[in-house]
Amino acid sequence: MIQDSDRKIVSEFRSRLEAIIPILDLRVFGSRARGDATEESDLDVFIKITELDRSCREKISDLAWEVGFKYDLVISTFVVTEAQVERGAMGASPLLSKVLQEGIIV
Repeated sequence: MIQDSDRKIVSEFRSRLEAIIPILDLRVFGSRARGDATEESDLDVFIKITELDRSCREKISDLAWEVGFKYDLVISTFVVTEAQVERGAMGASPLLSKVLQEGIIV
């Protein structure tokens, strides 16, 4: 139930992110995905990538800030690696389970 304006923002974020980091999965979750967001709601974005180091985390954070600033919106990222999901404790996370079930792929 994502609004067109949110889809546009996430599409820009994804496009710019893909230019610097290979993305395995990207989904919108939370209130904006459910359609019950308010003006103050952030935009929750799940990102699954192959590897995550400090530099990569900083690039994602910086880009989320840049795109969010452009649209006067806070973009909150939930970043995981493929290994964390498939072989780590993250795979059993209730939050991850909910994101994968209810998140909207953009």
